[in-house]
Amino acid sequence: MNDLTAFWSYLSEGPLLWLALTLMAYAAGDAAWRRSGRKPWVNSVLVAVVILAAILWVTRTPYGTYFEGAQFVHFLLGPATVSLALPLYDNLARLRRAALPVVAALIAGSATAAGSAVAIAALLGVRPAELASLAPKSATAPVAIGISESIGGSPTLTAVLVILTGITGAVVATPVLNALRIRDWRARGFATGVASHGIGTARAFQVNPTAGAFAGLGMALNAVATAFIAPLVLALFR
Repeated sequence: MNDLTAFWSYLSEGPLLWLALTLMAYAAGDAAWRRSGRKPWVNSVLVAVVILAAILWVTRTPYGTYFEGAQFVHFLLGPATVSLALPLYDNLARLRRAALPVVAALIAGSATAAGSAVAIAALLGVRPAELASLAPKSATAPVAIGISESIGGSPTLTAVLVILTGITGAVVATPVLNALRIRDWRARGFATGVASHGIGTARAFQVNPTAGAFAGLGMALNAVATAFIAPLVLALFR
């Protein structure tokens, strides 16, 4: 047992271990999603998070140690987000025809995402710092963290809330939109992107390419809109 502990201590110091475990956890989540018949509640990101959290907890590994190895995946978030411009370009004609509904849906969606979360939390007695952390939770992570810092929130808490929001949106978006009988892939994708940023956008691409393109648009526009709307919403409840 002592030899095994010593071996793990040596192995865990290497950055490639955590990068490999991150990729393996996501591969396991993707496999589980496929074996489930692509059910939305068997979300590959959620499965990967659970697996990695269990490993970190059992091995008592600090997050800083893990992130040293997994930061390459974090770096790839930027190029992955920029690459969403390609399907948007392919659907440019559809986007132009839907410009007015897109603007109206953006304002309504962004205000509802920030306003409902802050209002419910304020009614439950949540403190101002936590309210500030909660307000930008529907924006993509880099933007949400920046907004949280500027309005007095906790960037770490905001990052957790952003991930939870994305996973929740990816899981419930398809059943909810089906129940509401919304058939237009543009509307379905845009709603998912505004409400649940990158993780929701990834789910939208799995369902339909047009939905994915409009989800990417919703994610990008909501990042800009939240920068203006979140401080205004927070001011109302402070």
